[in-house]
Amino acid sequence: GQTQKMNLFQSITSALDNALAKDPTAVVFGEDVAFGGVFRCTVGLRDKYGKDRVFNTPLCEQGIVGFGIGVAVAGATAIAEIQFADYIFPAFDQIVNEAAKYRYRSGDLFNCGSLTIRAPWGCVGHGALYHSQSPEAFFAHCPGIKIVIPRSPLQAKGLLLSCIEDKNPCIFFEPKILYRAAVEQVPVEPYNIPLSQAEVLQMGSDVTLVAWGTQVHVIKEVAAMAQEKLGVSCEVIDLRTILPWDTETVCK
Repeated sequence: GQTQKMNLFQSITSALDNALAKDPTAVVFGEDVAFGGVFRCTVGLRDKYGKDRVFNTPLCEQGIVGFGIGVAVAGATAIAEIQFADYIFPAFDQIVNEAAKYRYRSGDLFNCGSLTIRAPWGCVGHGALYHSQSPEAFFAHCPGIKIVIPRSPLQAKGLLLSCIEDKNPCIFFEPKILYRAAVEQVPVEPYNIPLSQAEVLQMGSDVTLVAWGTQVHVIKEVAAMAQEKLGVSCEVIDLRTILPWDTETVCK
C-alpha cells in the first residue's frame, strides 16, 4: 500500500490516528496530549476526533493509569500517555498490582486488556536524571503485562498498533532520541508487527548480541567493528518485546 516518509514521532501519530479511526471506543489521554504533547506525537488528533476522545489529564500519573484501567474494564480501548518514562513510578502500584493482576484476581470475569500505556524512554543527550531513564527492567518481572520498545518508525507503528489491539495491558516505551533522528518509509494504512517475536537483523556465527530500542543501532555498529577489527562474526537480534521475550529466537 501507500507509504509516506515519517520520523518516529510521526509514525506514532499515524498509529494513534489509525486506532482512533478504527475503534470508536478508543480514547487517548495524558498530560498535554490535547495540544500535541511535549514531543508532538498527538498533534491534530483532538481536532480530528474531538475533546471527548483526545484529552488532557491532571499531572497525576497514578490517576492517569487508574483512569485507564477503569476505561478498559468498562470495555473501551484506553491509550494513556505518561509524559516521560521517568514519571511512571507514581503509577507503579496501579500497573503492577492492579492492571497486571486484574484478570487473574477476578478469575477472568474482568480484565483491563485493552489498556496501552505509552511513554518517551531513554536518554536524549540532555535532560539529566528525571528525563533520561530506561525503567523497563522494573516491569520486566511482572506477569500480566507486556513491554515493547521499537527501534525505528516502521517498527514503532506496527508494534504500537499490536499493543493497542492486544488483549493484555501493554507498556510501550518510545526512544525519545529517535523521535526526529530516525526516518523511514512507513505505510499510511494500519499494519501489525507481532509481539514477543524478536528479529534477527544480522546473521553471525561467533557471538550473539541482543538489544532493544536505541541500543540496537549501537550494537549494529559494534558488530561491524568486531568483524572489521577482530574478524568476529556477530549475530544481531532486536528483542522488540521485553516481556514476554522471545527466548526461542535468542537461544537458537
